[in-house]
Parts: sequence; C-alpha cells; structure tokens
Amino acid sequence: MEKDSSIQGAPEQGRRSWFWNFIDNIQGDKVILIIISMLILFSIVTIFSSTSMLASSGISRLDIFKEQMVTVFVGIAIIAVCYFIPRIWIFRALSQFGFMVSMTFLILLHTPLGVEVNGAVRAIQLGPIQVHAYEVTKVAMILYLAWAIHAYKNDSFKMAGWLSSRFRSLSFLARPGWKRMVYIFIPILAVCVGILFGSFSSTVFIGGIMFVTILIGGIKFKEILPPALMCIAAVGLCIGIYFVSGGKVFERFATAMSRLSMDEKHKDIKDLRPGTVEFQEALDAIKQPASAKIAIHEGGLIGKGPGNSTQKYTVPLMFSDYMFSFIIEEYGLVGGIVVIMLYVSLLARASLIVRACDNEFAKTAVAGLAVLISGQALMHMFINADLGPLTGQTLPMISHGKSSFFAFSIAFGVLLSISKMAKAKIKKEEEESEPLVEGLGVQDDNVQDTLSELDDFESGKGLAS
Repeated sequence: MEKDSSIQGAPEQGRRSWFWNFIDNIQGDKVILIIISMLILFSIVTIFSSTSMLASSGISRLDIFKEQMVTVFVGIAIIAVCYFIPRIWIFRALSQFGFMVSMTFLILLHTPLGVEVNGAVRAIQLGPIQVHAYEVTKVAMILYLAWAIHAYKNDSFKMAGWLSSRFRSLSFLARPGWKRMVYIFIPILAVCVGILFGSFSSTVFIGGIMFVTILIGGIKFKEILPPALMCIAAVGLCIGIYFVSGGKVFERFATAMSRLSMDEKHKDIKDLRPGTVEFQEALDAIKQPASAKIAIHEGGLIGKGPGNSTQKYTVPLMFSDYMFSFIIEEYGLVGGIVVIMLYVSLLARASLIVRACDNEFAKTAVAGLAVLISGQALMHMFINADLGPLTGQTLPMISHGKSSFFAFSIAFGVLLSISKMAKAKIKKEEEESEPLVEGLGVQDDNVQDTLSELDDFESGKGLAS
C-alpha cells in the first residue's frame, strides 16, 4: 500500500512542480520581477475603475481598458525581448545611439509630424501610432550616458581618437576634458534645450535625472559644476528670449509661472462670487489639483473600495496624471504605502545589483534607470499631494499611456537582463571560490563522508570501534 500511494502521488507531484520549475528557471532578479508584476496588476485594476463611464467624447471606459490591456501585453513582450538578450555588449552597442534617437524625436516635434498634447507639442504622429518624445528621451538618454561613461573610463571613444590622430587641428579631442564635454555634457545640454520648447518642468526633471546618472557613474562633482552652470545660463538665456519675443518663443514658461502661482489662484477664488464667469474660470484652473487632494482626504486609511471613487468624475486625467490620488481614494493609505514600497524596493534592489556588476555600463544603466523610475514615481506622488507645481508626470507602469508604458518596459527589461547576468556572475564566483578554511567547504565528497560516519555511529559500528 505504501508503494502504491507513492506511485499515485508521483504524477500529482509532477503536476504541482512544473510551475515552480518555471519560476526557478527564471534567472533574472525575482524581486524585480515581482515588483513589475505588482505594478502591472495595479495598472490593470486601477485603469478600469479610474475612468468614468464617459471618459471623453466618443470613448468609453471599456475602450480605455481594452487599450490598456493591449498596452500591457505589448509591454510584457518588450520586457521579454530585453530579458532574453544574451550579452551585455548588445545593450551597450545599441545605447550609443540613444542621443541620436532622442534628438531625432525632439527635432521631429517641430515638423508637421508634431502633435499637441495638453497645450504643447510633445508627441509625434507616425501613422496610426502616437509617440511621446519625452518618454522615449528619458530612457534613451540614461542608456546613452551609461555607454558614454563606460567609453570615457575605458578610453574607447573611437571617433574622437580617429579625428585627433588624423587632423592636427582636432588634437584637443584626445584630452579627457574635451571627451567629457563632447560626449556627455553637450548631449545633456542639447536634450534639455530641446525639451524646453515643450515643457519647463520636464526639462528640470529629465535634466536632473541625467546629472544624477553621471554622478552615479563616477563623474566627479567638480567636473560637472562648470557644465551645470552652463545649463543654468542656457535656461536663463531662454527665459530672456521668452520675454524679448513677447512670449512667442518658449511659450511653456508662461505655463510654468502660472503653475508656480497656483496658490494665488486658490486665494483669488475666495474673493469671487459663485456663479460668475470669473469664478468658473478660476475654479477650472484649480479643479484638478483640488480634486486630487479631496480624493486623498476621502480615502482615509483603507479607502472607499474598488470602483467607489467619486473624484474620477471631476478629474478628466485621473487615470493618467492623478493615478496616485485615485489609488489612495479607493484603497486608502494602506494601498498608497504598498505602491510606495514597490518603488522604494526597486531602488534598494537595484543598489544590490549594481554592487554585483563589474561593468561600468551595467552599473550606470541599472542605477540610472532605477533612479528614473523611482524618481518619477515620487514626483508624481508629491504633485498629487500638492507638494509641488503640476508637471504631468505619470506613475510608471501604472498610469494610462502607451509611450510611457513602453519606455518603462524597456527600462525594466534592461534591469532584468542585467540582473540575470549579474546573478550568473555571482553564482560562477561562488562555484569557483575555495573555502577559507580547509574542510569547511560544502563539497559532495565531504558531505558523503560525513553521512557515512553518521550511519556507522547510529548502527553501533562507531561505538564498537
């Protein structure tokens, strides 16, 4: 009977184990995989319940949900493609085109392909596909800077070396300072100026993330300070051009100033009589941030429950720019803390992966992408809590938006792929390492000898001897 039961249990054990075998065969960092899965699940659930029955003219809640589901499946496919890339040099080779891709998209914004989004030209219409240039630029520039820092530290800028050796007048390109300027600082400045035409807040955020990335990559602060001052001077020049042109150039400065003075509008509306045109215009100006704060206030500790949000009917972009407020309204402070922990855990896990990497590109890419994702998430939360001026930054991998979701899918795919390579390296080092003290290594021969001695002792042979 005992034999029969073991035979009957074998197929059942096999049926149970295939899933866990699949999980065990995943070589990437499983914590990051869990974080991605949780964010995607939050996205699916919250997108469906955060859109009102008539989200916009001609588009229903079901249409937005179906679109998000397609976006999720495509994003998962992007993550899988990045994950299965076998060698890190492939990422490094592709990343050197990140600056070129970024500038191409930023330049196309000023062509007939440019599409206005939220009062500024920020997207490009490529047939049926609309691509938000800033979302692509964020990830592309982080990967480019990782490549540039790797090439700088390994002195492998082939073009600079060729030009400096071929033309005497360009011999200065062989100097480290000029290499930093040409390959790192000028691309950062060019991208910031390109973004400045459409969004002042995005310029500050993306520019800040790029500077943090090169600091993490090992560029010294004293080397960054002069270019940083140049960037500040360039922004000051652009502001001067805005005023000289009467607001016709760099129009987004007006939006930035109006958002900075949002508190004044809160004060002004108190002095207006309800029902007047002036009152309604002032109300429209503060409606979305005010409703976001109301959503956070009404959420309380455990929230109203899925589907019970009321502020989604007053905030048109609740499923995009104000997703964190919606999560707190329906899932309370508990749900908000869970989301915060996911992004903080990503940052902590990325720091462990960085320590396991022995490649400058891998270290900088992992650190930069983790800072980008977590930084944008925290900025989104601060804005939703009215702790800063409006920026329109989405909640990564949760908010509605194809370009943002796909761009961050690439970021997570790169993180998973590099973590896989780092994990393999750690495992190989553990297998090849020698024990610090002879006899303490976990080896098959040692284990077998110890088990044999234990059997002899229990059978009485050890006592007899």
